Amino acid sequence: MSTSEHAAVPSTADAVAKAELLRSLHVPGTPLIVTNVWDAVTARIVAGAPGVKALATASHAVSFAHGVEDGEGLTVEQALAVAELIAHTVDIPVSVDFEKGYAADAAGVQANVEKLIAAGAAGLNIEDSVGQPKAPQFPIEVAASRVAAAFAAGKATGIPISINARVDTLAGGGDWDEAVARANAYLEAGADSIFFLGLSTEELVTKAIAEVNGKISVIAHPGAVPLTKLAELGVSRVSFGPFVLGLTLAHLQAAATQLTALGDYPAELGFQY
Repeated sequence: MSTSEHAAVPSTADAVAKAELLRSLHVPGTPLIVTNVWDAVTARIVAGAPGVKALATASHAVSFAHGVEDGEGLTVEQALAVAELIAHTVDIPVSVDFEKGYAADAAGVQANVEKLIAAGAAGLNIEDSVGQPKAPQFPIEVAASRVAAAFAAGKATGIPISINARVDTLAGGGDWDEAVARANAYLEAGADSIFFLGLSTEELVTKAIAEVNGKISVIAHPGAVPLTKLAELGVSRVSFGPFVLGLTLAHLQAAATQLTALGDYPAELGFQY
């Protein structure tokens, strides 16, 4: 699909098609690779890269671009505004890192996800930690009810938003059996895939795929399981979260250092965007 600086506001049929397309791109063994974005220009540049079929935002990057901390440092209005800007900048599906849903209870999550759908999101991440860092988590039944609320928002709007439910148990120091129980509870509540944090080895990825009754999404970075191996093991989605912001800033700082030292012009200064 092509990209445009100001994509047209999608019709309901277009919104449904994008949500269904995003869901269909989660294929075990042929994972959806989403290089995370945080504003209109990063969305447009990544969407224009060969082979890119969908985008995903990273709450960390969006928050830091606004000068606030991750963990719902943004207001829900700010989060929705960023989602709308990105979704209307490109023609491909956009999955939004919607943190905890910016609400204290399931009813609030549903209301906010309905607003997120209206903003143009085709999918969302929703996490199960109460705050930062990634512990404690909501009780499992509460976390599952919040996933169910996101699913209900899709039903209420008629746009079946794709839900990537995050399990923070291992990242927060919890145990394996609880992580798997949470993953399966979230799938039963309506999640389409499980964003399983803490799968740091091939063995853990293999165990998750065997024990979770649905598709697995992981975050990757240098030192993590290689992308080719993740595909071979049957992962359905790979994202890079805040590490893409780090990559971008590292290149920017290196170029600034080179220019300040009266060095050669970096070839990237001629990049056409």
